[in-house]
Amino acid sequence: MKKLFFLFIVMQLLSCTAAVDQDVVRNEVREAEKAFEKMVSEKGMAEAFSHFAGDSAVILRGNDSLIFGKEGIKHYYQMNSNPAAMLNWTPDYIHVSKCGTLAYTYGKYIYSVRDSAGRIQERSGVFHTVWRKQNNEWKYVWD
Repeated sequence: MKKLFFLFIVMQLLSCTAAVDQDVVRNEVREAEKAFEKMVSEKGMAEAFSHFAGDSAVILRGNDSLIFGKEGIKHYYQMNSNPAAMLNWTPDYIHVSKCGTLAYTYGKYIYSVRDSAGRIQERSGVFHTVWRKQNNEWKYVWD
């Protein structure tokens, strides 16, 4: 399933016919990432991950489990996220398709939460997100 999904994304990235200003589109995606991160801090993970999810969004989480669709993603975060947790990330790389309708980002994230003794516990890692422009807005289809 994963191989077919990635093959679909690669085919979409390669199938564009009209070129766009890559810098302009890259900046749009960067701004979408910033707005996404800001919404996580202001409204929580469930709201933010649901809001920025595209029509056919999928997230990959622990044990290679896949969560499908806006409602599934929202439910997952309502059940599995700590409201006191903080999530911060910055894309180190943004690639945009020639036609400017698909993009992918990757970079580092830090997830932090206070433990029962009041100490901040941090986990860090690398994220990878695939974005698609829908109705003139950037929404992720894979995270």
